[in-house]
Amino acid sequence: MTGVSAPPSNPAFDPELAEVGRLYTFATLLGLLTLTVMPGIAALVQGQASMVPRQLIYALGTGVLLRSVWQGGVWSWRVTVALSIVAGLFVFMAGMFAGQVSWQGWVVSAAGLAFIGCGLLLVGHPAIRAFLDSRWAARGRA
Repeated sequence: MTGVSAPPSNPAFDPELAEVGRLYTFATLLGLLTLTVMPGIAALVQGQASMVPRQLIYALGTGVLLRSVWQGGVWSWRVTVALSIVAGLFVFMAGMFAGQVSWQGWVVSAAGLAFIGCGLLLVGHPAIRAFLDSRWAARGRA
């Protein structure tokens, strides 16, 4: 095994669809970053500053991973999709348990569904896949 290959691409590549996918991909990655950073911001608003260093590490790690996806990293795309779906399932379940006691649990469940949705968009939206295919092709030629 000499290297990592990109997932199979669409043989009928459409450059216009890839250009539209640039905005959709950016919005999806920004949504993932926002969902990751939001608990830290909520804790700061509530005056819980003890978790700031850990939240900064999470934000920095997420930013590095998502930047790698934006630049066309295949493994970072796979890790991002897997983490967003698995984390989304756990967050959704935790929200359902908390939702039995308080209404905030339903907000947490919605965040879990948003994580899952972002992961599925990275896999299944044609414009996003066309944009990522163009990035993978450009990175493969370099």
